[in-house]
Amino acid sequence: MPFLHGSLGFQRFSVTGFEETDFGEEQIEILSNNAAGRFETANEENVSVGFLGGDHLFDTDFDLGKNVINNAVHCGVRIDTNQVPGSYRAAWLQMELAGIAKDNEGGKITKAQRKEAKEAVEARCEQEAATGKFRKMKSLSLLWDLDQQLLYFGGSVGNTARLCTEMLERLFGLELRHLGAGGIATQWATANKVFGEVDELQPVSFVSDLIAGDHNWANEHSQQPDFLGNEFLVWLWWKLETDTDTFTLVDDSEVTVMLARTLTLECPYGESGKETISAESPIKLPEATKAIQSGKLPRKAGMTVIRDGRQFDLTLQAESFGISGAKIHLEDDEEFDDEDRIDAIRLLTDTTDLMLQTYVERRISDDWQQDHQAIRKWLTGSQKQRSKAA
Repeated sequence: MPFLHGSLGFQRFSVTGFEETDFGEEQIEILSNNAAGRFETANEENVSVGFLGGDHLFDTDFDLGKNVINNAVHCGVRIDTNQVPGSYRAAWLQMELAGIAKDNEGGKITKAQRKEAKEAVEARCEQEAATGKFRKMKSLSLLWDLDQQLLYFGGSVGNTARLCTEMLERLFGLELRHLGAGGIATQWATANKVFGEVDELQPVSFVSDLIAGDHNWANEHSQQPDFLGNEFLVWLWWKLETDTDTFTLVDDSEVTVMLARTLTLECPYGESGKETISAESPIKLPEATKAIQSGKLPRKAGMTVIRDGRQFDLTLQAESFGISGAKIHLEDDEEFDDEDRIDAIRLLTDTTDLMLQTYVERRISDDWQQDHQAIRKWLTGSQKQRSKAA
């Protein structure tokens, strides 16, 4: 499974409500009793969710030695669907109606006949679903880290994540909240007693003196300041270009960062579109500079991060702080087991969080206006330099 092998991709959820100090047989029993495939039905609208042991799509064996590693539960979740595609239903209905119209004078169809046709289609859907030919299975990895009080979810935020988190909350009595850039910033602010300062922050523009409005991609149902993720990537870009690629984080440790491989930028107001740049160092390309000077903001960035002697390559999504394509670099002769890998995952997310928190600390400080103006001058200066070169 991806958390123990290969590249990493995940979203994170904070975990509250679990009072145990470690995982035991009780949790393993819950996983086993709710294994994938245990509650199948033939109904065409059926969606069932169950746990996997973690080895493969049909692994439903669980035990402490296998599934609890370094104080974290590692397992999978499988979502089984048995739904007749809407295009099939629509086609079958048209066929039923065409047959009725053919036998009617003038080809007209009554309301009663239309109802009968729909009922016939529903009956056919049930028969077709019972054959199993529309059944699909999708598996995802889970890593429930008790030390960090985090759930690592190996998928994107959406309906799939909702199905999985609802099951975990119901079975284990948890409360799970998606942890994006705004949530990470808010957690840090609460712990450091500066919640009010962070809560008052509004999006800023790096190309004008005006306070920016809500971004076009903002989640209207969330009060979290996820826009800080976009601003963080601008600030990081500026820092790497004008200062240093190695800097001190809020916990006094050091990190070395390089933006590499990919960069996606988008107009926050939907006026000038979106573009993705792929290159060894995309921020060095003129099209990247032109995009950020026009007011576009980074939404996703590839980067190499080195901290505590460990190097990671990854792509970071600005608002959700989701990580994809992450690789852990190992020395040629390094022994690296499952416990070491989980420690490396913890180091990776701890590092990206600290980088964001370092920006947020700067953002609420008295020095922020100085940084803000410096970023604007940097953008203007880059534009002037290119004009002279032309």
